[in-house]
Amino acid sequence: MLSEEDGKFLLKLARKAIETYLNEGKILEVPSDTPETVKKLQGAFVTLSEHGNLRGCIGYCEPFKPLVNTIIEVAISAATSDPRFNSVEKSELPDIDLEISVLTKPQLVEVKTSSEYLEKIEVGKDGLIIEKDFYKGILLPQVPVEWKWNAEEFLCNTCIKAGLAPDCWHDTKTKIFSFQAQIFYEK
Repeated sequence: MLSEEDGKFLLKLARKAIETYLNEGKILEVPSDTPETVKKLQGAFVTLSEHGNLRGCIGYCEPFKPLVNTIIEVAISAATSDPRFNSVEKSELPDIDLEISVLTKPQLVEVKTSSEYLEKIEVGKDGLIIEKDFYKGILLPQVPVEWKWNAEEFLCNTCIKAGLAPDCWHDTKTKIFSFQAQIFYEK
């Protein structure tokens, strides 16, 4: 678990990374005062919202880079490379709010029958990754809470996010992973 101070550091870092990239076209270097706690390998997502509406969300589920590097990369990507949105303009920055989700390593949810998923997935605690063939969909733990989904709706919507049929979670070829997130809000 990261401290609130670590969270504040990461939020300031993410904002500075976006500002530096939009203003100077440069990728921010890792600051010399970076706490050791955020140098560990961890997955993370940065979510941007503007006036309460999603404006970008990009991240890495797997912990293959130091968290500090991941935050710099995905903050810039959320602002400039989310295919659902145009790039954030400099003039929008004052209206953009940041949220960082620092993830645990995803774990395969093992079941004998698909109905067991409904008991094993905890809405509000778990995030989901659904994989089948070359398709993959990810929803963070806060998403089903925001939409007031139950476990079945969460599974179905993660299937849809993967580009699959909503009931693909019943297919034995579908793999479902869960993870948890520590979430830090800018405002």
